[in-house]
Amino acid sequence: MSANDWYAHKSLGDGMYWIQERFYESENRANIWLLRGSHQDVVIDTGLGLKSLPDYITSKGLLGADPQRKNPLLAIATHAHFDHSGGLHQFQQVGVHSAEVEALVNGDNFETATWLSDREIVQAPFPGWRARHYKVHAVQPTHILQEGDVINLGDRQLTVLHMPGHSRGSICLHDGDHKLLFSGDVVYDGAMIDWLPYSRVSDYISSCERIVGLVDSEQVDQVLPGHYNTFGAKRLHRIATSYISRAGTCPAKFSTFAWRTLAGVALRASNPRSAC
Repeated sequence: MSANDWYAHKSLGDGMYWIQERFYESENRANIWLLRGSHQDVVIDTGLGLKSLPDYITSKGLLGADPQRKNPLLAIATHAHFDHSGGLHQFQQVGVHSAEVEALVNGDNFETATWLSDREIVQAPFPGWRARHYKVHAVQPTHILQEGDVINLGDRQLTVLHMPGHSRGSICLHDGDHKLLFSGDVVYDGAMIDWLPYSRVSDYISSCERIVGLVDSEQVDQVLPGHYNTFGAKRLHRIATSYISRAGTCPAKFSTFAWRTLAGVALRASNPRSAC
């Protein structure tokens, strides 16, 4: 199977593309966003990395007629989890928040929460491929991101917002001029996960409170999330406030504790060397 078979994309206009992995059928399938800029192009999240994402982007001409005039394509992970970071090793330039640099450098598949099954891959990328052999490759980030950093694409700027909770290095990327929020797994239109290794409910509540502030101050019109479909500011406000209201309740605390315990055991069993 070629990269052209594995991926599919949709143009959203204004130099933005939505890329997905066609044969990864799972709620964990992450959205991959490509933004073209006048001086710098950026990929936000990279999927599993089972096929070459750079090859696909190039072969489909998504970087325009003269990509050589720009800086090398920059791949940014909104966080280090496997479904977002698996393809980072394919890129010359890689960005991630400082809190998760070590996990990527060490190829720590416990912190990347690597959990993949054969049934989720409905067509094998290679003959004889099996999910039990899948690991996130170690990679050395070239761009260590912090709160408030600005990624300059030339005609578009993305501001890094550190939003821990789902993971300790989770970020959103905010295009203030166009009122776009690339939210990663901080918020999406589905059940928000706060029970993985290095998740922290108190941080997640603070991040959601910050998101509510962005909506209330009219800084976001559209959300391009890490999973599922895009949505608007009203839905963003509802999702964030709903999490805040339920996260501190006793049933939610018990559920989080139970899921975190189960997830920790499962991930240590499947990634024993990474968990040491």
